[in-house]
Amino acid sequence: MFHAPRYPASMNARPNRRPSRGATTNRFSARFGVPQTDADGNWLDAQEAVDGAPPPLRTTVTVEVPRTIITRNQSPDIAFDRSINPYRGCEHGCIYCFARPTHAYHDLSPGLDFETRLFAKPSAPDLLRAELAKPGYACAPIAFGTNTDPYQPIERDWRITRACLEVLAACDHPVTITTKSDRVLRDLDLLSAMAAKGLAAVMISVTSLDPKVSMTLEPRAPHPAKRIAAIRALSAAGVPCYASIAPVIPAITDHEIEHIIEQAADAGAVGVFVMPVRLPHEVAPLFRAWLDAHFPDRAGKVMALIRDIRGGRDNDPNFHSRFRGEGPWADLLHTRVAIARRKHGLTHQRISLRCDLFRPPAGPQGELF
Repeated sequence: MFHAPRYPASMNARPNRRPSRGATTNRFSARFGVPQTDADGNWLDAQEAVDGAPPPLRTTVTVEVPRTIITRNQSPDIAFDRSINPYRGCEHGCIYCFARPTHAYHDLSPGLDFETRLFAKPSAPDLLRAELAKPGYACAPIAFGTNTDPYQPIERDWRITRACLEVLAACDHPVTITTKSDRVLRDLDLLSAMAAKGLAAVMISVTSLDPKVSMTLEPRAPHPAKRIAAIRALSAAGVPCYASIAPVIPAITDHEIEHIIEQAADAGAVGVFVMPVRLPHEVAPLFRAWLDAHFPDRAGKVMALIRDIRGGRDNDPNFHSRFRGEGPWADLLHTRVAIARRKHGLTHQRISLRCDLFRPPAGPQGELF
């Protein structure tokens, strides 16, 4: 485990726009008593003022060695009870990402650190195999991409998601994947074979079809057209594919809902999921700073609408309502979605995968026969 350098408090508070990065600040969390530090007089403290631009940020990856890899949840408003996240942090840099606050647990910033200081879990396939082989393991779909994207750029080299899918495929274990990357198509051989047995489904996140908006919202995620193309390729290969329009941001992306649903249906999607933006913990101030930097003309309006959806707060943490929102704007959103779904035939909203084919992994001795 490494610890991020403590930047001067003044730098943490100042907008810090960087090319191809989502967060505009690297503010540290106060929730866990992590102290801010003052400038110590080092010449690096004044580098931005001298150079006229913030220093470049490079992505670093640290190996994490977890004891287990399957995360369990008992949330009553989540359709799955177990998930796997091969990576911690996400280079896509989505400013709205509700997983950003998890970096605070490691004394790292949910801001720029979250998208530049990543953790990989190369032992995940072995841990998964061991957990599936435990006596009494009860099979249910495992969800990938519930916290950070399993197909973010570092998957190209680490291939941890691929290795986990190979374990699941060998056991005929069902899996769902949520991603905003067409990199998922590199595993189409595994996914199409699993889907033929009723064991796989994929959700492609499409928040905007406008490249300029997408570039600021999700700076290192693939172009929207590539995501629609991924839906088309997955569907053509027999993999049930859904479009996830999450989050919908008032006054920025909400006008695109019908168009996204139309594009997804034309590409072969079987369903669509929609959720208003959520701003838990440190995400709220990061999002506000992002609005000030990229949409200063409507920042106040956006936050006013979000508070209207969230009962007068920046975020609603309550089960069920956190995913739907409340009030006139949220009601109109879901009415529009329902009409668009019916118009384009996207009425399949439940993911149903087979669990009866599961076979526990063979042990070392079983592999010999």
